[in-house]
Amino acid sequence: MWMNPCNKFPMIPRTRTAMSMAVRLFRRLLDFRWRLRCLKSAVVFIALLFAILFIISSDSVTKKNGSFHDQAFGEEDAALRADYRVLRTSASLPLELCSERGKGAGEERTVPLLIRPLNATDHERIEWVRKNFHVLHMFNSDNFTRKFNVRVEKFFHDNSCAVRFFMTWISPAELIGRRELLVVESLFKSNPDGCLIIISRSLDSEVGRGILKPMVDRGFKVIPASPDLPSVFRRTPAEAWFDKLRSGKVDPGEIPLAQNLSNLIRLAVLYKYGGIYLDTDFIVLRDFSGLRNSIGAQSVDTVSGNWTRINNAVMAFDRRHPLMAMFMREFVATFDGNKWGHNGPYMVSRVVERLRQRGIRGTTATSGFSFTVLPPMAFYPVSWTRIGGLFERPISRRQEKWVEAKVAQLGGGETYGVHLWNKQSRGLRMEEGSVMGRLISSHCVICEGIYGNPSEASPL
Repeated sequence: MWMNPCNKFPMIPRTRTAMSMAVRLFRRLLDFRWRLRCLKSAVVFIALLFAILFIISSDSVTKKNGSFHDQAFGEEDAALRADYRVLRTSASLPLELCSERGKGAGEERTVPLLIRPLNATDHERIEWVRKNFHVLHMFNSDNFTRKFNVRVEKFFHDNSCAVRFFMTWISPAELIGRRELLVVESLFKSNPDGCLIIISRSLDSEVGRGILKPMVDRGFKVIPASPDLPSVFRRTPAEAWFDKLRSGKVDPGEIPLAQNLSNLIRLAVLYKYGGIYLDTDFIVLRDFSGLRNSIGAQSVDTVSGNWTRINNAVMAFDRRHPLMAMFMREFVATFDGNKWGHNGPYMVSRVVERLRQRGIRGTTATSGFSFTVLPPMAFYPVSWTRIGGLFERPISRRQEKWVEAKVAQLGGGETYGVHLWNKQSRGLRMEEGSVMGRLISSHCVICEGIYGNPSEASPL
């Protein structure tokens, strides 16, 4: 006998008797009530399904928007790509560690990266810094790091440097990839008489020096140097703030502290030594020797032509330039470790905007100092939202013409280099024949691994 899946009752054979008619009517009544219950259950199920899909969709959009915000300030990330291990501290807050191998400052060791405690209150984060300060090696001074200033001065003194360049690398040495090394190659291709100091504790090791050896063997002047942060910030507007941070009187916030310290370190080294700071995701296309006291606009208003955002991924300033001091004072006065970009691009934008409102337009000498805000074509010719197109090879004659025109535009002399927005482009493979493929092929020294896996580590 056939059973209706939504009916508990078997199909009863029909008869013409009154009893059978009554039974049939009763059966239909029960069948109707049961189907009504099934219908209600189906409606409830569908409603729940739509609710779940809505929640998943909303979460996806939220994450997507968040990642877009991160990508806009990819220069602050500095490639935190380590496989972290979690160490429970005395305050029951996670301290994330990564292995740093090498013999730069001594034996092989595990060096904590300054990653915020998860789900911590302001007070807990402050306590985390205070209680774990002794194991946060980036803060510590030892006999090796205290030679930082002497090493920097000696390096510049012993070499005839047409331009002084600085970069920072806050991740383990093993995580520096071919793309970062191509950045270094592009720097020396266009500035063969320049000198580069990579401020990094992890690269200042046997492993790190091995990574840079091919460039050194070709006669290029590049060294890694472990920073001694107390001395880096000494006699700068950041000194008192850093002392408060070390003593647990500053909330480091939820953003990885190393990223915010990288923003401050670049200001301090330019203030103390003068030169040019570059992010490690900036491909250099031309000689920087004529560039002084300049910072770049990331975007401009299409109507007025005035800049709307300044970026700190590339800066060129003389020693003791007042603008660097102003940036550091703004950093310490408004520090917020919970907002992406607040202590970086937004910070330099706030300072320059105040100067603009006071009538200092960026090219006017006032009270003994001057600086230039260069247009986006100088350092940021391609928006972070469109950088992916520069990695794709042309597949039609029309696209081929576009690629040729873009390469000619970027190589025309107005552009010093291209910021790759690593947060956005890190996973993109550079395709042969693409805009970036052609530019890097003509601005490299060793020229290996241009079209390889972008996350592939450098050969050790």
